[in-house]
Amino acid sequence: MTKLTVNGKPVTVASEPDTPLLWVLRDELDLKGAKYGCGIAQCGACTVLVSGQPVRSCSLAVGDIAGAEVTTIEGLAKDDPVQKAWIDIQVPQCGFCQPGQIMSAKGLLAENPKPDDAAIDAGMAGNLCRCGTYLRIRAAIKAASGQAA
Repeated sequence: MTKLTVNGKPVTVASEPDTPLLWVLRDELDLKGAKYGCGIAQCGACTVLVSGQPVRSCSLAVGDIAGAEVTTIEGLAKDDPVQKAWIDIQVPQCGFCQPGQIMSAKGLLAENPKPDDAAIDAGMAGNLCRCGTYLRIRAAIKAASGQAA
């Protein structure tokens, strides 16, 4: 049994401690926002925030984060500025990678509230988008930070 706080709610999960967080979120807690992409922490589709930091949940054992605060795309407020910018700028095409992109952007903006293009590119490195919406992702991050795109 591992205790966590997920999206502001305390939970106790029955999964073995070496179970990847992604499977706990999707299979045990029925939070389907984080996606399985590669399974080796290279694509970013499974990104969630752990204690405010973006992490790849596909390769993080739930036992390694006992007691931590986990935030998934489902835990963001309805009026979240990053999600609003994503909608306003119409970032997604297929949408598969977008929850991970948004969670990485949230982590980036928490660390650097007014990132320039280089900081955005560095902060979002490792989040792959097969549809190639990188310019719209950058524009949405700038919009969420209150900067002109």
